[in-house]
Amino acid sequence: HNIRNMCVIAHVDHGKSTLTDSLVAAAGIIATEAAGDTRLTDTRADEQERCITIKSTGISLYYQMADEKLKDFKGEKDGNDFLINLIDSPGHVDFSSEVTAALR
Repeated sequence: HNIRNMCVIAHVDHGKSTLTDSLVAAAGIIATEAAGDTRLTDTRADEQERCITIKSTGISLYYQMADEKLKDFKGEKDGNDFLINLIDSPGHVDFSSEVTAALR
């Protein structure tokens, strides 16, 4: 019940990889200070060099939420542990087929 699937979709240069880095940092995988600069899901050398996402990349994140943060949560859940399957997708129109494939 506590599995969530998410895909970050937006136009080019609107912060998709930065948002993904921030969520990865919140899960404790990278330092909070590095979020936004790490571009963890841009795994290809050309993505790092050009600072754009070309291939959709998925990552699974584990979160343990405090009771106080879930007190107003109305959805279905089983405990306070959550698995987030997150996909960072490209924003450039030339790579729109990547976004479509990631969502399937």
